[in-house]
Amino acid sequence: MRILLVEDSATLNEALVRSLRQQGWVCDSAADGVSALQFLASYHYDAVLLDLMLPCLDGWGVLRKLRAAGQAVPVLVISARDQVADRVQALDNGADDYLVKPFALDELLARLRALLRRPAHQEAAVLQHGELSIDAHARTVRWRGQDVALTPKEYALLELLLRRQGATLSRAQIFEHLYDSRSDASDKVVEVIMSTLRTKLAPLGLGDLIVTRRGFGYSIP
Repeated sequence: MRILLVEDSATLNEALVRSLRQQGWVCDSAADGVSALQFLASYHYDAVLLDLMLPCLDGWGVLRKLRAAGQAVPVLVISARDQVADRVQALDNGADDYLVKPFALDELLARLRALLRRPAHQEAAVLQHGELSIDAHARTVRWRGQDVALTPKEYALLELLLRRQGATLSRAQIFEHLYDSRSDASDKVVEVIMSTLRTKLAPLGLGDLIVTRRGFGYSIP
């Protein structure tokens, strides 16, 4: 999952980015409305966390422009404005949910998970490939009923390829899925993650599960 956080408080921004990444999600962040729209035009996001009181362009303006452009990405507004009129205005302008600051992190994460479960944005919770299964909600992998221990990046890579089974994904496409825009890594790190993932799958007889298509990328046929 890739999340865009739009929050101009540097302290809250950093804390939320850290917490979202701990959930295994890729997270980009913007501190003003104009930058938020630039991110939204450049990347696909599964959800947006949006403050209302932003410099350059406020959250209501971001919502209007986002919906006018036909983007249906779920938006959870996070704001200190606690009046009913503020919540109504945000929802009428295209927000999917509204959470008043200060809030408990657990509630924020629960609301975000709820948005991601809505039918228009819902993907299969369990992926199956022979006797290999992935539980996307629990972020676990099992082979013949036994847990397979993977790092968060190895898991994300395997889930991506299973969801896109049959498609060949380039190194750049995989990198964009695994890392946010602030990462200092290069897309060559994909080869390292691929190697360690294959090493863990090999003892299960799955060393050839992921196919390398020279000059094009990787796929699970």
